[in-house]
Amino acid sequence: MAVAEAIQIISRLTPLADVLALIDMEVKAITQRTIDVSAALGRALATDAVAPARPASALALQDGWALGADETLGAGGYAPTPLMRVPTRIEAGQALPAGTDSVAPLDAVRITNGHAEALVAVNPGDGVLAAGGDSDSAIPLRRAGEHLRATDLAAFAATGIARITVREPRVRVLPLRGSGIISAAARLMTADIERRGGAARLDESGRGLDVAMAAESSDAIVAIGGTGSGRNDNSVQILAREGRLAVHGMALTPGETAALGFVGPRPILLLPGRLDAALSVWLVVGRRLLDRLAAAKSSESDPAETLPLARKVTSTAGLTEVFPVRRSGGQAEPLASKYLPLSSLARSDGWILVPADSEGYSSGSPVQVRPWP
Repeated sequence: MAVAEAIQIISRLTPLADVLALIDMEVKAITQRTIDVSAALGRALATDAVAPARPASALALQDGWALGADETLGAGGYAPTPLMRVPTRIEAGQALPAGTDSVAPLDAVRITNGHAEALVAVNPGDGVLAAGGDSDSAIPLRRAGEHLRATDLAAFAATGIARITVREPRVRVLPLRGSGIISAAARLMTADIERRGGAARLDESGRGLDVAMAAESSDAIVAIGGTGSGRNDNSVQILAREGRLAVHGMALTPGETAALGFVGPRPILLLPGRLDAALSVWLVVGRRLLDRLAAAKSSESDPAETLPLARKVTSTAGLTEVFPVRRSGGQAEPLASKYLPLSSLARSDGWILVPADSEGYSSGSPVQVRPWP
């Protein structure tokens, strides 16, 4: 008869600040690689993206007349200024002729019997893209550690950059049980990893954590389920046996039973089997881990909206707490605390974080509302 494994007991809740400091200290950036610009959406740059100076010479930004601006001084509709010669007509994208520094609209010059006059005054540089105006080789388009947007990739391609160097963490997402809630949480984490620049691999439900830890095909593992003290909960014990358990129990609610450890240099994040708890830990801890693997700038985050709190929220000192909120009348209305019902997650517009050194916020306090994944 097999001897039952000891029950997983949390001896203490590690402060969130200590968990994040551990991640910053022990999670190392992965090896960079060079990929096509077209495949780089959301990835974190490993080196500054620099383009050659473009354009090499001044170009017209609009169709019109290439002029020297000083030729048009004092020109107006009731007092046209004669031009010494008929100006050159130019189209957008063409190089400016020598001796010109502006492009006037087509209706700004009147030509009669071979003589030209300016009907409006123009300034030097009007209608012109100066040399180096699109890109300056001394100024990076984007800097190392920044996540790439679709607009960035379009700008890179337009300047002639075809390949860039990025860090793309490979993360294995492992639902340890076949429940619908755990499977839903695993799909959510997978989608967020992909959106934030990682390459996620979603395993089938029930595959062993020990098997995943023994494989060398990922830079990190995020496993969901089995972190509590139930009869069948053993993911923390497996991590302690097969690797190095650094934290079991985080002072974060929901999500207190989460664990963090390592197999060699690879981080292993164990999320609770509740959707609200798994999501809470992922947002606050998992995203930090992913950013460290990618050497992404820690200050980067989803845009937050500042709103006054519709009513007070109360939190336990020493615990960092995630609250779902919805926008209501220009305010943030808290919907739940501690346990976050599925209905509250679905009806909310985002979440706020109450730090461990606070016992909550009073009604009317400005709070940062962050969007859900």
